[in-house]
Amino acid sequence: METLRLDVEEVIDARERFYEFIRSFRDRNGNYKYRERLRQMITMGQRSLLIDYNDLYLFDTKLARLLVEKPDEVLRQASEALKDLVQAESPEYVEGKRFYVRIRALPKITPLRSLRGEHIGKLVMLEGILVRTTPVKEKIVKAMYMHCSREQGCHEFIWPPEGEIVGDMLEKPPVCPICGSSSGAFRLLPEKSELIDWQKIVLQERPEEVPPGQLPRSIEVVLHDDLVDVARPGDRVTIVGIVRVQPDSLSKKKAIYDMFVDAIHVEVSQKILEEVVITREDEERIKALARDPWVRKKIIASIAPAIYGLWDIKEAIALALFGGVPKITPDGVRIRGDIHVLIVGDPGTAKSQLLQYAARIAPRGIYTTGKGATAAGLTAAVIRDKTTGEYYLEAGALVLADGGVAAIDEIDKMRDEDRVAIHEAMEQQTVSIAKAGIIAKLNARTTVIAAGNPKFGRYLTNRTLADNINLPVTILSRFDLIFILKDEPKPEEDRRLAQHVLEVHRESEKVKPEIEPELLKKYISYARRYIRPRLTPEAAKLIEDFYVEMRRMSTESSEGAITITARQLEALIRLAEAHAKMALKNEVTVEDAEAAIRLMKTFLESAGLDIESGRIDIDVIMTGKPRSKQEKLTRIMEIIESLENESPEGCARLKEILRRAAAEGIESRIVEEALRGFRRDGLVYEKSVGCYAVVR
Repeated sequence: METLRLDVEEVIDARERFYEFIRSFRDRNGNYKYRERLRQMITMGQRSLLIDYNDLYLFDTKLARLLVEKPDEVLRQASEALKDLVQAESPEYVEGKRFYVRIRALPKITPLRSLRGEHIGKLVMLEGILVRTTPVKEKIVKAMYMHCSREQGCHEFIWPPEGEIVGDMLEKPPVCPICGSSSGAFRLLPEKSELIDWQKIVLQERPEEVPPGQLPRSIEVVLHDDLVDVARPGDRVTIVGIVRVQPDSLSKKKAIYDMFVDAIHVEVSQKILEEVVITREDEERIKALARDPWVRKKIIASIAPAIYGLWDIKEAIALALFGGVPKITPDGVRIRGDIHVLIVGDPGTAKSQLLQYAARIAPRGIYTTGKGATAAGLTAAVIRDKTTGEYYLEAGALVLADGGVAAIDEIDKMRDEDRVAIHEAMEQQTVSIAKAGIIAKLNARTTVIAAGNPKFGRYLTNRTLADNINLPVTILSRFDLIFILKDEPKPEEDRRLAQHVLEVHRESEKVKPEIEPELLKKYISYARRYIRPRLTPEAAKLIEDFYVEMRRMSTESSEGAITITARQLEALIRLAEAHAKMALKNEVTVEDAEAAIRLMKTFLESAGLDIESGRIDIDVIMTGKPRSKQEKLTRIMEIIESLENESPEGCARLKEILRRAAAEGIESRIVEEALRGFRRDGLVYEKSVGCYAVVR
């Protein structure tokens, strides 16, 4: 009988103990937990039995300790015990199958940064983000060779005769096990060999765990058999495996070795912010905080308390951190719950600090700047491996922030081709990749909080939002809330701001948030995980009335300007749900709807204002041009066409265009701007100097 030595005195028969454990372990209710799992495994056609480490520890402490210290041998014997049990339960199911014992939930998580030589050959549990996967390949575990010699003729044999091939190297047998001869040819027969699925992934530290100023660490993990393809890039995973070493590919003398992990279990986090651990005491504190009638004010006041004022923006960031309720309709259409916020403002108005605080307080937050972000860095990259030449997928910032917040500073500094990449992530909440033969769709259920500077240095009040910021309207229209920060001198406000900043610098320890950041992070995580508020009929009626009233204003407008669209209606619902979530309420009341409407009106009255008419016009954001300007542009185009038809030259002179436009009350500035735009868009060309014709 095979035994294993734990120390000098103790000898354990691991196979016998595992056999007994699976057969006889009972849970708290007295049920045979692993007997039932074994039957379920056979019924479902599976080959792996999942065992909780804590159960094994309760059953046999010495065996559990030995498993961590000598996992290779213990797991081999455990698999043999499992095969014996399957044989007894269902003999016909065993034929030609391999069985595995998978261990989950070790008592201690080993940080990737702490993996050292002492862990080699030991069982560890790691947590991180899966950033890269290779295609699934086949690995030979038992090789079939053919040996031909003049004396013995040709015959086939399995190598190695006992055990399996460990590692990635396939070495030929030194001698033939049948005739003992080393002469002649050994020929590998892959189709007759025993192969299993093989895949390599790269596990990286989670962004929130990386120490400031350091690069995230990563480690390669090898998956075998039924573990392949259980996770995708961007997934947060917990891996239990054995730490091994392989020669460093860059080292010529091969005295340097790289560590990798041979996985025995992979568990994918279910995207519900499981990385924030909430204890029973934390839950009691969270519920006590939610009972406070001023809880929402306290949460808003706790966001970047060192920054003076900006209450509306802080409220919008708080709502974005909590988010609305995502929904999936019966036909499979996904309605997003994430609230996207854009802050456009003059330099020195604390935009970056707000964004950094939001990323820090979010249970899963990533901060990046537009200047340092590319399309691939934000979404996903297809990279070629230098050693193998294969292409693989690597997840970007929006995919890594799945289920959390991505703060993008200096969004106006991004290149146009990079900025386009976030369109799909903001609305459809996915990232689609079709490069180098890799076609994939990754989840990017991410809240985007962005900030940008006006393109003229300061925000010009006599120009529209689209004219002020270097962003295409396709992105502007996807933000639920847009705030404009203007640095305007106001004596009383300036004095209060100066006093606040001086106090922060003089006695920084006194600037305490109402709710400590660690508790607020857990509060947000708890709300996002468990609270799913539903609209009450009263709140729905209030939002409906506001929407209908705003649309009615459109019909009364002489220019026919559209004040609000269905996109803002959905944003209102999300904002109201987030407002209810802030107090951990399961119903969206009239109070929540009123708060959402107030914020929406603030947004529309600042960002969605037609400068010329002074009316709210959502086309300022949706198309970049208010309805009044669109009509003028249409009229200018009609004047050019009319003059072109009347003129013997077949083109419209600039002097005539300006004269006719002035007669209809259109300023020369608008005409010149329109002509520049028409030429840029390829609608009009200059036939001769100062004479324009329409492109047909």
